[in-house]
This record gives sequence, structure tokens and C-alpha cells, in this order.
Amino acid sequence: VAGKRDRDQEREAQHWIETVIGEKFPAGHVYEDCLRDGILLCRLMNRLSPGIVPKINTSGGDYKMMDNINQFQKACIKYGVADVDLFQTTDLWDRKNVALVTTTIFAVGRACYKHPEFRGPYLGPRPAEENRREFTEEQLRAGEGLIGLQAGSNKGATQAGLNFGATRKILLGK
Repeated sequence: VAGKRDRDQEREAQHWIETVIGEKFPAGHVYEDCLRDGILLCRLMNRLSPGIVPKINTSGGDYKMMDNINQFQKACIKYGVADVDLFQTTDLWDRKNVALVTTTIFAVGRACYKHPEFRGPYLGPRPAEENRREFTEEQLRAGEGLIGLQAGSNKGATQAGLNFGATRKILLGK
């Protein structure tokens, strides 16, 4: 799992979080260790949508810190991040899949595009928007008279002279 990690993406995600919340990650700590208690993730969500995480646990045992991660995940869904883009709590808490944590942060960054009230920096490319098209019945019927190339008409082209691969040469006695 560690082989899937992209350090450049992690640095980009870290820089984005630091810019949005207005504070730096603690110096000398590893990326996943700074995110592990969920405090920075909850602050991020509250900066994007004030009050979306009602209570951030800053002290307490492991259960309280894991609760921060769960609150972050619920806030992501409320903010518009698809649940398939979310990491599991153990991915971050047990450091099982830190790459998926970064993917979730990028999904949050993409969801910011859908919120016009957000004026801060964005993370990742703008998501595609629907481009619905309406065709008249006449336009749809116009294609029925054409024979597509998949239907067997290839405008006179043939496969004559084509050989796939080299022919096999059997030499006896050598």
C-alpha cells in the first residue's frame, strides 16, 4: 500500500490544507501523523463550511480522536463529497492506506468548486459538468439511413497483403 503513495500529491494536499485553515502543520511531524487525530481535518471542514463539524475533540483518548475522523467523514458527505471517495477510519488511524486519505482530501478540494461561497484556493481539477443535449425526432432519424463502418462497409479497403506476425520457419536437421 505504501508504494501507491504519491509524495508530491501529499505535499500539495498539505499545502492546500495549510492555506485554507491558515496554520502550518507541526514541524518535524510526518504528513499522516499530523492528520491522524482528525483535528486539522475537522478545522478544514469548518473553514469550508462553518459549523459543519459541531464539536472538535482536542483532548481525550484514542476514541475521541477517532471520533474526529468520523465527524470529518460525515461533514464531507454533507459538503457534497461522494461516499465512494471517502477513506475508512482505519486507513488513517492505523496508517493502512494513507494514499486513500490524500485522495479524499483531493475530493474535498474538488467539491469546493460546487460552492460559490468558497473564495479560497481549490485543489485538483474542476469537475466535469453535465452537458445535456436535446435532439429533435428529425435529427435522430437522419442517422438511420447511414451505414456505419462497423456494419461491414469499409469503403473498399481490404486486408489483402496483411500478415500478423512472422511466419514460423521449421528447419530440419539443425
